[in-house]
Amino acid sequence: MAIVTRIRREVLTLPAAELGPDNPLPPLRPLDDGGTADALQAVGDHRVDERDRDELPAGMARQLGHEPLRSLLPVRIRDGYGGTREPRAVDALVIENDRLRATVLPGLGGRVASLVHLPTGRELLYRNPVFQPANLALNGAWYAGGIEWNIGATGHTTLSCAPLHAARVPAPDGGEMLRLWEWERLRDLPFQVDLWLPDGSDFLYVGVRVRNPHERPVPLYWWSNTAVPEDRRVVVPAADAWEFGPERRLRRVPVPPHDTQHSYATDYFYDIPDGKRRWIAALDAAGHGLVQTSTDELRGRKLFVWGSGPGGRRWQEWLGGPGTGGYREIQAGLARTQLEHVRLEAESGVSWLEAYGPLPASPGKSPQTAAETAPETVEERLAAALPRTALDAAYAAWQPYADTAPGEILATGSGWGALEVLRTDWKLPGTPFAESTLGEEQAPWVELLHTGTLPEPRRVRPPGPTLVAPVWRDMLETAPANPHTEYHLGVAQWHAGDRAQAVRSWERALQLAPSLWPSLRCLAVADQEYGHHERAAERYADAFDDLCRERRDDGEAWTAAAAALGREALQALLRVRRVVDARTVWEALPPATRERGRFRLLAAELLLAEGRREAARAVFEDGFEVADLREGDDAVGELWARLGDEPLPGRYDFRMRPRNP
Repeated sequence: MAIVTRIRREVLTLPAAELGPDNPLPPLRPLDDGGTADALQAVGDHRVDERDRDELPAGMARQLGHEPLRSLLPVRIRDGYGGTREPRAVDALVIENDRLRATVLPGLGGRVASLVHLPTGRELLYRNPVFQPANLALNGAWYAGGIEWNIGATGHTTLSCAPLHAARVPAPDGGEMLRLWEWERLRDLPFQVDLWLPDGSDFLYVGVRVRNPHERPVPLYWWSNTAVPEDRRVVVPAADAWEFGPERRLRRVPVPPHDTQHSYATDYFYDIPDGKRRWIAALDAAGHGLVQTSTDELRGRKLFVWGSGPGGRRWQEWLGGPGTGGYREIQAGLARTQLEHVRLEAESGVSWLEAYGPLPASPGKSPQTAAETAPETVEERLAAALPRTALDAAYAAWQPYADTAPGEILATGSGWGALEVLRTDWKLPGTPFAESTLGEEQAPWVELLHTGTLPEPRRVRPPGPTLVAPVWRDMLETAPANPHTEYHLGVAQWHAGDRAQAVRSWERALQLAPSLWPSLRCLAVADQEYGHHERAAERYADAFDDLCRERRDDGEAWTAAAAALGREALQALLRVRRVVDARTVWEALPPATRERGRFRLLAAELLLAEGRREAARAVFEDGFEVADLREGDDAVGELWARLGDEPLPGRYDFRMRPRNP
């Protein structure tokens, strides 16, 4: 039979917010500090109460404490997006046979945005009609819908809105695969995702491989998250689950009935018995829907619901637009829960095969009966549609092709993998990180690698990203001590936990640097971490003043720097009640920055600090949207409560847990 699978380029046009520039300030605050920085709050929200640990299985308890992420470095925070959606073009890659059509967004984390069953015309996923970033990824920008690939640490990957490499690759059946690959920077791991549709197949096959090229073990996290319409009944081969709700307690419960009402966001990590086939299905009222299954390496399955409370409904409206219907997520991961990290041994790798496809109702049976939606019956239907032996055979057939060199390049990711391969000469068959992908951000580090010197910038601009891995820190420590090097060395030392040395490096940078504000800001963060809030506020004020004097233009980099530093300075000054100085910073912000939702909220806080309560209320009455509000962040509600006793207006209610009495 002729192979009919096709891979083609396509351009989608949809209402989309502009992603905007990354935050140029290095994320120095630790992830376990209780959320002093919005973009770092998620890990604190996913810590397990110590009271629960004694009740957990030994393996789970051990993996809960296995090298949790403490810092976002070397990754930057993505908070430059807004909430204004306009028709924008989004590059897509479509892989299609005569049964399924999968639409992949290589520039936005490689997400499968749509999976359509062609004979019936059914969309199997929750296909988001808009692109609206929100502050739900580890480093900020994330969007809802489709199938996403999460690697790194507990939470949504830092690659959620980042470009991946993509290429055509020969498939095991003689057709074509679409390969996605990148270098995950939090754990320094290369990974690949191979998608293909065998001729006549009703299932999208997804082969995943993560490699550890290092001479040391590395903690590994992977969850494949699939958004499905909210009204779907979730079926899974488990009787019990680990519930993680708004109380942040991990407790074992019976698998809840489909019609269970949740007021707030809740996770259910299903406890599938060893030896059982790994799968999870989301079915509509007629018994049709999506099923996801995998080889046994991907052991975990999970359900996430936003909840029926006003906060959950508002989040879904923000992420997908009003009137589009809600969604829930069915997920699959390497561990039983997303609170765990597994150990990937030195110079080793792990791989598995996933399959996504339609699960039709059994012919001649009523899908409304309890027996028809029971896990045993659904598993029989899955076995008829895709036998376990067929999945295992497909996995075995794919493995030799995982090393096949890509053919036509369809999209280009970052140059960070190329930099690491240049440094180490690692051989990574199947996932080439070509020197041609090295760019402006990598250029100074290439020079450090080749010459032992980190070059001073040729023009005045905000500093580029810092590399913090031990090998790069060693190179910075032996490089000539110019101000630029001292700044980056301080960031790397801070990341390593050597805070005293970091402070000394930033202080040395100040003595000779033509640009003071980057090191002043780092010293201000250090002051805050040590509890010296008055001195931190002073340094923030000086840093922002220096940035305003140095700023050369209204380009993207300078505007992002002014917004990021101005926000931190305002918060630091208001914390110590230096209201006049906070007003000075506010007035120096670019007008467009002051109109952003986050800064409208700061404006109301500043007005209240000045004693202008009615003016602060007027900010709320005029309306604003904090596009980068963090899940669980109640800053809007808390400020509103300080302005009066009226209930929080619905448009501002993003609260994800009950308020403390």
